[in-house]
Amino acid sequence: VQLQASGGGLVQAGGSLRLSCAAPGNIFARNQMAWYRQPPGKERELVAFVTISGNAHYTDSVKGRFTISRDSAKNTVNLQMNSLKPEDTAVYYCNVFPTRGRAFGQGTLVTVSS
Repeated sequence: VQLQASGGGLVQAGGSLRLSCAAPGNIFARNQMAWYRQPPGKERELVAFVTISGNAHYTDSVKGRFTISRDSAKNTVNLQMNSLKPEDTAVYYCNVFPTRGRAFGQGTLVTVSS
């Protein structure tokens, strides 16, 4: 089952967006969950992950601006993105962490204009 991200869009620099991803319960309950992104012309990279117990970890470039969270009642993982910068422009994906070869689903495009 591939996980589908939603919530992307076009936003001006300094703005905010909230991404969301629903996962089947058996996947959500047993895995750390993460957000990844792939900027135009670049490789996909890890943005943030949250452990089963709810501890969050971030790549340096988003620390203090992004917040990852998981909702066990809804089996969703969210990414609140504040103070967005043009360099945050990318297709954002959710998946387990580490992926262990699990395929990525359809991402959601975030475009930040300057």
